[in-house]
Amino acid sequence: MAYIWQLPDWPKFRWNDAILLPAVSAARFRQGQFLGVMAAAGFEARLEAELTATSEDAIKTSAIEGEILNPGSVRSSIARRLGIPSVRSSIARRLGIPSGGLAPSDRKIDGVVDMLLDATKNYSEPLTVERIFGWHAALFPTGYSGREKIDIGQWRTDRQGAMKVISNPYSPRPKVHYEAPPADRVVAEMADFLDWFNLGGNDMDGLLRAGLAHLWFVTIHPFDDGNGRVARAIADLAVAQMERTGQRFYSMSGEIEREKGRYYDVLEETQKADIDITVWLNWFVGCYVRAIDVADTLSRKVVAKAKFWQAQAAQPTISPRQRKILDKLLEGFEGNLTARKWANICRCSQDTAQRDIADLIQRGLLVRNPGGGRSTSYSFTWSTG
Repeated sequence: MAYIWQLPDWPKFRWNDAILLPAVSAARFRQGQFLGVMAAAGFEARLEAELTATSEDAIKTSAIEGEILNPGSVRSSIARRLGIPSVRSSIARRLGIPSGGLAPSDRKIDGVVDMLLDATKNYSEPLTVERIFGWHAALFPTGYSGREKIDIGQWRTDRQGAMKVISNPYSPRPKVHYEAPPADRVVAEMADFLDWFNLGGNDMDGLLRAGLAHLWFVTIHPFDDGNGRVARAIADLAVAQMERTGQRFYSMSGEIEREKGRYYDVLEETQKADIDITVWLNWFVGCYVRAIDVADTLSRKVVAKAKFWQAQAAQPTISPRQRKILDKLLEGFEGNLTARKWANICRCSQDTAQRDIADLIQRGLLVRNPGGGRSTSYSFTWSTG
């Protein structure tokens, strides 16, 4: 069995345009719809959507590799870099940024965030060896992957043997899923890849270019560790170059993590097949559409929240307790809202909850449902559709 990098035609990839064209056309249509909605959204809604998507991307690209990041620290790191606390306090409140300040910095989390934001914000900058090395060093600020010391910000040397992707490495029969090109080929392989990415791949559809870039980089597997995360960041960079918004409103890594089993299966099948990568590109395009579908559902809630709070700006002050409940209603409160639930969520007395509710009824934001007594419940009158 030969891997694709061992084939005579490597890296002259082929694909079936007849199969891919309908998928790409559908993806481009969906992309246009979604980006049109985001373009029409206000500044605050776009900023909130960007923070949400980038947070998911940071958390999920690490989760794919088995690393769990603290969501609060991730959001704080991104908010700090987006300038959210200093831009507008109302945004910070809605995004859950504590009034007492952001969470303490974490070097590993900051490194992941810096890589993702660099790929999106600085999409017009060329992809260079130095830039990739910087991303890699940011991912491993201590020089260790777990408890193992690895080479940071430099290509692998294979000093401990060939680079292999293995499952169940400590079992009597470990399974080898993939073996990468030997280390002495990495410099030349990466030079070819970067020449193509910066100069030769611009005649392709941007989405196919992103999928090809992901596959090509991860096939070379140039680092001791972190290859998947850097490959996904490179794909994000290619998508950002296609969209040219400088903002991230959906998470490809989030969708890849949800489809992790298929992701690894298609990668393995492609790397053990011939130079035709139609199956991989078709899956990648579909994954992109599904990522947008998830983001679209979330972003519509974000836009609805932004519109709601903009409409309330000229109204009498809403208390922190009322704001907390209204945010939950805007996000989709499950079940009926009662005074008891209000009191439990806000940690206040039921009398206080009743006064808060009565005030919102007077404002026309809540309405009493049929029934009474202890079963009295209330409905939100603002449409989030």
